[in-house]
Amino acid sequence: MEIIAPVTTFMGTLLLGGAAVVALVWTIGFLAQRSVTFPVPRTQGPPRPDNAEQLWFSVPSGRVEAWLLRAGESDRAAPLVIFTHGNAELIDHRPVEFEDTRRAGVHVLLVEYPGYGRSQGRPSQKTITHVMLAAYDAVVRRPEVDRERIVAYGRSLGGGAAAVLATQRPVAALILESSFTSVAALARRFGLPRFLVRDPFDNVAAVSSFSGPVLLLHGTEDEVIPSSHSVALQEAAGSALLKLLPCGHNDCPNAWPEIKRFLAAHGLL
Repeated sequence: MEIIAPVTTFMGTLLLGGAAVVALVWTIGFLAQRSVTFPVPRTQGPPRPDNAEQLWFSVPSGRVEAWLLRAGESDRAAPLVIFTHGNAELIDHRPVEFEDTRRAGVHVLLVEYPGYGRSQGRPSQKTITHVMLAAYDAVVRRPEVDRERIVAYGRSLGGGAAAVLATQRPVAALILESSFTSVAALARRFGLPRFLVRDPFDNVAAVSSFSGPVLLLHGTEDEVIPSSHSVALQEAAGSALLKLLPCGHNDCPNAWPEIKRFLAAHGLL
C-alpha cells in the first residue's frame, strides 16, 4: 500500500491536469471559433459597377446589402443564381466573374453577410440564414425573375449559406463549390467537439434532404477543405454530379462552363 498509494495519487493528478488542459482548449476554441469561421475583410473591394443594382434587406441583426447583376435585355423572366461567397471575401470582388453568366441570360444576386463590407450585424449561421431568406423572398417577387428557375450557389463557407437556403425555400438546383460536409467536421480536425460548434452548417443533412439536382465542384489540391468533403457530399446526395478540378482552394478557374452545362442539362437556361 505504501507503493500503490503514491502511484494512484500521481495518476489522479495527471488525469486532472489533462482534463484541465482539454477544458482550456475547448474554452478557447468555443470563444474564438467565430473569428476563425468569419474573418471579416478589413478593406473593401472595387467599387460597385454601374450594372449592379444595390439592394438592402432588413433583418433582426440590421440592414444587409446585396447586388443584383441583371441578365441581358429580355421580355421574358430569366433564371436567377443566388451566390454566396467564401468567409474572407466580399460581394465587391465577384461581379467580374459573372459577366459570362449575365450574357447567357441569367440574373445573379450576390448576397453579403452581416458584418461584412457595408452591412450591419454580426455573422453567424442564424443571422446569415435570416439574410438568405429575406433576399430570396424579396427577389422572387420581381417580374424579371423566373421563380421556377432559382439556383442556390455557394463557394467555401458560402456553401453552407446556399445549402441552408435550399432546405427552407424552393430552389431548382444547388451548386456547392469547394465546400464542406459541415463546419463541425472541420472543427474536429482542431480538437473541437461537435457539441461546442456554434455554427455547424450541416451540408450533409441539407443535400440529403434536397430533391433537386446538385452540382459539386472541388479542387483536388485544395489545402483548406479537402476534396474528400465533396466526395462525401456526393454520397449523401445520391445523384449529385461531382466535378474534381486540378486546382486548390482559391485558384480554381471560373466555374461557369461547368455550371452552364449543368443548368442546361436540367432545363434551367
